[in-house]
Amino acid sequence: MTTHPTRRGRSLSRTTIGRAAEAVLKGAIYLCGWMAIVILAAIAIFLVWNASRAISEAGLGAMLTGTAWYPTSEPGKFGILPLIAGSLYVTGVALLVSVPVGIAAAVFISEFSGRGVKDVMKSIVEFMAAVPSVVYGLIGVAVLIPFVKDVFGLTSGMTALTGGIVLGVMAIPTVISISEDALHAVPADLRRGSAALGNTRWQTTYKVTVPAATSGIFAAVMLGLGRAIGETMAVLMLTGNAAVMPASVFESVRTMTGTIAAEMGEVVQGGLHYSVLFTIGLVLFAITFAINLAADLVLERQRKRWRR
Repeated sequence: MTTHPTRRGRSLSRTTIGRAAEAVLKGAIYLCGWMAIVILAAIAIFLVWNASRAISEAGLGAMLTGTAWYPTSEPGKFGILPLIAGSLYVTGVALLVSVPVGIAAAVFISEFSGRGVKDVMKSIVEFMAAVPSVVYGLIGVAVLIPFVKDVFGLTSGMTALTGGIVLGVMAIPTVISISEDALHAVPADLRRGSAALGNTRWQTTYKVTVPAATSGIFAAVMLGLGRAIGETMAVLMLTGNAAVMPASVFESVRTMTGTIAAEMGEVVQGGLHYSVLFTIGLVLFAITFAINLAADLVLERQRKRWRR
C-alpha cells in the first residue's frame, strides 16, 4: 500500500523534470534564433559604420553608377559598377555550369544509381567540396586559361568565362548534396503510386519526384549561388582583375570580392579608400540578402501551392 504514493511521486518528479528540460530547450532555441538576427544586424551596422565616410564624401549613387575605378589617382575615382558587373558575369557563368550538372547528377545518384555507385559518387562529391579553392585556381591557371585562349582565339585566357567555369565546378558539390537530400526526402509512396499508374522510372522522376523536391532543389541552387558570388581566391587567379566595364564573358573582369581582397592590405585604415572597400562589402551584403529574401519568398509560395 505504501508503494503507490512513491510511484506517483516518482512519476510526478519525472514529469516535472521533463517539462523543465523542455522549457530549457525551447528557451535555448529561442535564444539562438534571436542571436542569429542580432549577429546579422551587427554585421550590417558594422559595414554601414565603416562605409559612412565613403557614402558621405564620394556619394553612394556616384559610386554605384561610376564606371572608372582609379582609387590611387588625385582625386580618386571609385566607380564600382564594373566590379558589380564583373561579379554578375562570373556568377552567371558559374550557375550555367553548376545548376544543370549538379541537378542531373543529383537525380542520377538518387533515382537511378545502385547502392555501390551511389556510395562512390557521394564520396567523390564530398571530396570535391573539401578541395581548397586555391587548388581549383591552380588547375584553372595551368589547364583552363590556355584552353580558353586557344579555343576562342583570345589574347588572354584570363576572362570572366574562365573564372565562371571554375566557380561552377566548385559550386557543383553543394548543388548535388542539397538536391540529392531533397530528392531522397520525397516519400516513397509517391513513387509507388506513380508506378502503379503505369509510369516508368524516368516518367516518375520528372513528373513526380523532381516537382515534389523543387523547394529543396531551389535551395541548393541558392546555396550554390552564394558559394560562387562569395568566392575570392579563384577569381583573383583567373579573371585578369581588370576593373573595366565588360562587354562579354570573354573579357577580363574584376569582382567585388577580388577587389576587397587585393586592396584591403594596401590602404590606410580609416581613409577614404578603406571606407570605399567597406562600401563594396555593403553592396555585396545587400545583393546576397536580396537574393536570399527572394528565394525565401519563392519557397514559401511553392509550399503554399503544395499544401493545396
